[in-house]
Amino acid sequence: MSESAQAAALPSAVVFPVEPAPVSIRRRLAAFVYESVLLFGVVFAAGLAFSLVMQQRNGYTHHNAMAAWIISVAGVYFVGFWHKGGQTLPMKTWRLRVIGPDGQPPTLARAALRYLAAWLWFLPPLVLHPLLSLSVPHTLALEAVWFALWAASARFSHDRQFLHDRIAGTRIVAIARQRTSA
Repeated sequence: MSESAQAAALPSAVVFPVEPAPVSIRRRLAAFVYESVLLFGVVFAAGLAFSLVMQQRNGYTHHNAMAAWIISVAGVYFVGFWHKGGQTLPMKTWRLRVIGPDGQPPTLARAALRYLAAWLWFLPPLVLHPLLSLSVPHTLALEAVWFALWAASARFSHDRQFLHDRIAGTRIVAIARQRTSA
C-alpha cells in the first residue's frame, strides 16, 4: 500500500482550516462558577467519606491528610473528564471543550499537567498567607486581586487562553450547537 493510501486509511486528527474564534473570558468564567458549585458537592462527598473512614471528630484531626485526599479526588474528577471526552458537566452545559494540540481531548499526562497548572489560580496567595503572616481578610483580598490578574492574562494572549492552558498545551474551544431536524 502506498504511503498516501496508508495516510488516508488512518483516522486523522482534527485540523481546523480556520483558527476557531476564541471563547470569551466571560463564558469561561461562567462555566468556572458552575464548576465551583458542582465541585462543592464532590468535595463534600469526599470529605464526608474521609471523615467516616478516619473517624474524624473535628477539623484539626488528620487535616493535612484530608486536604491531600480532597486535592486527589478533585484531580481524578478533572483529569478523568478532560482526558475521556474533554468536558466536565459544566463545560457541556456551556458548550466548551478542552483539547490538546491535535484537536482531541488531552492525553492523560497533558490533562494532569493542566490540573496542576490550574492550581496557580489559587496557590500563590495561599502560600503567602503563612509566609507573611497575613490575616484572613488580607489573604482573601490578595486572592481576589490574583484571580482577577490571572483571568485578565487571557486578554493578552493571541488565542485568549488562560495561562494554565498555555502551560499544558491545551485550549478551550466552543462547540457548535447541535441542530435537530424537526
